[in-house]
Amino acid sequence: MIIVTGATGKLGRRIVERLLDRVPAHRLGVSVRDPRKAQDLTDRGVRVRQGSFDDPASLVHSFEGAEQLLLVSLDRTGEECVTGHRTAIDAAVEARVGRILYTSQMGAAHDSRFQACRDHARTEDLLRSTGLPWTALRNGFYAASAVLFLETARHTGDIALPADGPVAWTGHDDLAEAAAAILAGEGRFEGPTPPLTGPAALDFDAVAEIAAQVTGRAFTRTVLVADDFREQALAHGAPAPIADLMLDIFAAARNAEFAAVHPALAELIGREPAAFRTLLEQAWAEQTG
Repeated sequence: MIIVTGATGKLGRRIVERLLDRVPAHRLGVSVRDPRKAQDLTDRGVRVRQGSFDDPASLVHSFEGAEQLLLVSLDRTGEECVTGHRTAIDAAVEARVGRILYTSQMGAAHDSRFQACRDHARTEDLLRSTGLPWTALRNGFYAASAVLFLETARHTGDIALPADGPVAWTGHDDLAEAAAAILAGEGRFEGPTPPLTGPAALDFDAVAEIAAQVTGRAFTRTVLVADDFREQALAHGAPAPIADLMLDIFAAARNAEFAAVHPALAELIGREPAAFRTLLEQAWAEQTG
């Protein structure tokens, strides 16, 4: 039995779909906060159980019988994030899970400039301390984040963001395929994987050139000082902690924390991962449509 948490989320749902191409539905279970959102999976023969990271007993029940558990990282930061992960890991130990896989991130380190990477490093420490077999999927930085950063520029033609550095932007679909391949036994890693990245690391100067190629119109790149970017983010409705988190991303990029490019993802999925241009074309076509 393979159990996946967060199976109604953007990454978790994709992983479940790709697992269903590889294993029978009765060997797959999901742990979700609201089972009603996974009714279609129930209809397809997947075991669906309610599990909340704020309710340890529910997680123990939803993890029951798991040879492998995929713990999809929470959309939280700081102590709240690590506490939730600790609850899930303790529940996995109590449920006698055979192996825990965790969606970490490239650049995970205690001294990262980016809070999420510090949270991932702490979670990997928790996994290490269980004594269970574990794997941390060091996922490349989601290309969807770059698309969000470009939302205003798509209309104005000006990419006005803080100073940055090269980032190995990576697609959700490719990362989901890799996770499913590992869970299905097509690849095996002990501890952290190599960075699972797209084929190139790009800064926003390079992204501006790609955006021009995609749209056929010119894009400029304006470097904002941190305070100006923060003020603009707040003016657009971002809560202060989110504005600060976004600034951390640029600080970490300048520190080359997301610059590594590695062939591990291509090897796992059996093809070249999608280039950023392809991902941007798809995202903007969907928004236009």
